[in-house]
Amino acid sequence: MAFNFKQVQQLQNKIAKMQEELERTSFTGTAGGSAVSVTMNGKYEITAVKLEKEAVDPEDVTMLEDLILAASKDAFAKASEAQANMMSSIAGGMNLPPGFGL
Repeated sequence: MAFNFKQVQQLQNKIAKMQEELERTSFTGTAGGSAVSVTMNGKYEITAVKLEKEAVDPEDVTMLEDLILAASKDAFAKASEAQANMMSSIAGGMNLPPGFGL
């Protein structure tokens, strides 16, 4: 097997750097033509919510709730995609054994 301890250490270092970078990165999801935006970091913590005036209708609170949920899901998907892309770039070129879990 061409896999060795040095490769494991390199992989751990790359993953740690990736996690630090993701934590500093912001991902913004939008809904309703950008009437609602939700920003989260790479740890999936919501850091900001912005609402345009046209999104706030006291007669239709359910619509606003749906827009916030949709924007949150959009931000989550962007953060997840970035994480998956980074993991795949880390694993690329390494001779990982089957079932390594990346």
